[in-house]
Amino acid sequence: MADHKSDIEIAQEAQLLPIVEVAKRAGLSEDMIEPYGHTKAKVDIHSLANMPRKGKLVLVTAINPTPAGEGKTTTSIGLADAMNLTGRKTMLALREPSLGPVFGVKGGAAGGGYAQVVPMEDINLHFTGDFHAIGAANNLCAAMLDNHIKQGNSLGIDPRRVVWRRCVDMNDRQLRNVVDGLGGIADGMPRQDGFDITVASEVMAAFCLATDLMDLKARLSRMVIAYTYDRKPVTVADIHAEGAMTALLKDAIKPNLVQTLEGNPAFVHGGPFANIAHGCNSVEATTTAMKLADYVVTEAGFGADLGAEKFLDIKCRYADLKPSAVVLVATVRALKYNGGVAKADLGAENLEALEAGMPNLLQHVTNIREVWGLPVVVAINAFPTDTAAELQLVERKCNELGVSVALSEVWAKGGEGGRALAEEVVRLCEEPNDFRFAYELDDTIENKLTAIATKVYHADGVDFTGPARRQLAQLEEQGFGGLPICVAKTQYSFTDDQTKLGAPRGFRITVRNLKVSAGAGFIVALTGDIMTMPGLPKVPAAEKIDVTPDGKIVGLF
Repeated sequence: MADHKSDIEIAQEAQLLPIVEVAKRAGLSEDMIEPYGHTKAKVDIHSLANMPRKGKLVLVTAINPTPAGEGKTTTSIGLADAMNLTGRKTMLALREPSLGPVFGVKGGAAGGGYAQVVPMEDINLHFTGDFHAIGAANNLCAAMLDNHIKQGNSLGIDPRRVVWRRCVDMNDRQLRNVVDGLGGIADGMPRQDGFDITVASEVMAAFCLATDLMDLKARLSRMVIAYTYDRKPVTVADIHAEGAMTALLKDAIKPNLVQTLEGNPAFVHGGPFANIAHGCNSVEATTTAMKLADYVVTEAGFGADLGAEKFLDIKCRYADLKPSAVVLVATVRALKYNGGVAKADLGAENLEALEAGMPNLLQHVTNIREVWGLPVVVAINAFPTDTAAELQLVERKCNELGVSVALSEVWAKGGEGGRALAEEVVRLCEEPNDFRFAYELDDTIENKLTAIATKVYHADGVDFTGPARRQLAQLEEQGFGGLPICVAKTQYSFTDDQTKLGAPRGFRITVRNLKVSAGAGFIVALTGDIMTMPGLPKVPAAEKIDVTPDGKIVGLF
């Protein structure tokens, strides 16, 4: 059992296969990989360019997250291990963790217990340097933009209308709003500026949606970075930065190959936040896995209203993906939290609170089936405190909707604890489905937002602030009206108010800002008080992380 060992202890005790052996299991020859040490590698995707996709795609998503934790990544990893145990060649396609949450509240994102991707310390920290490359490309653009303004400003850029922000992969609220260029004429044009966390940057979003290196270059070139004095958009191509930015990303765009604790191959690549960006791993990793395996398990960030909606309406649309099945992860503890139980009391049986919290799960289930037309199984991530009566209640409520429930014990048992879930996923993958999008691209921006709000969140409608209404008109006038919508919203609620748990009714979504991410290929609609640069908590997780004299990391997750 895993309950007496921490995740990092379990990971460090594991006997890892050489990455060359993992590559062989994936169907990759030694000349197709570029090892980064003994246990991780980049994959040469050029050699696979003409190989057709064959794998069935399984999306793992969840109810709205709670402080109790849901275990979406753990479930994804355990499911892939279980499917391999049952003789189905299965690969994982997961996101890379951001350093911000690793050192902040959330901790690492490499799974847990006996369902982890390893080496977990590397994956949770610098890994293969992808995020550093993305940050460098972003900040090169910022430097070239400000240099253009300093060196005569031939494009007529209005320094008050620079929309490109610098980034750093850390939770640092001090950098949200800054004034830079101080000092004198030689030090640039003083202006108000700010930083985003790297995972919220448009470079990250474009990187994860690009189909190859040249598509990435084209996406980078289209990114809008400022506006002129007469309010015309200025792009990366206008300052001739796309070539150098792409050069910084030429190795980063190759998917990272690692393994699960059971030695099964996994791609861990890219990692945009799902409450700010589209929240999925890279298209390159997903499609490469689909060429190599019969089944591919991937995840989308946060709840199904955020990550799954964007995976289905943005990523699947751009990459021509059609999922075969969806796994919706929930825990009895999280459902009781949605029913009003305090975090400290979640271990006690409480059928009344569990029933009160069930609407959150059932609304996500109904959305997946009715909005997107996909088959779904509910995976209950097991905790030792779950009682038989509680598990039976969840199963009965889901069965009333015609949806199966599988108990997932992968945290404690690895792949062996996911056999029931694996069999149900395989069964669903064989069923025909009627996959569709929540809205059509040729509709107006307002109608697309309304479709997401009413169909997925079950809001009564959408309200725009005065500035957002003006931005909407400007975006349609500039020809961006045909892009999909990426809603930036709290992950904790179907509403834009994080305190409203369950499945609320009688509310509206307020859009306070609209901006185009022309390179990523979507319009970002900011709602509520969502921010693109998080802050650290009062006691950051970083305080517990240390390294021993022999270089062993301790205290990580």
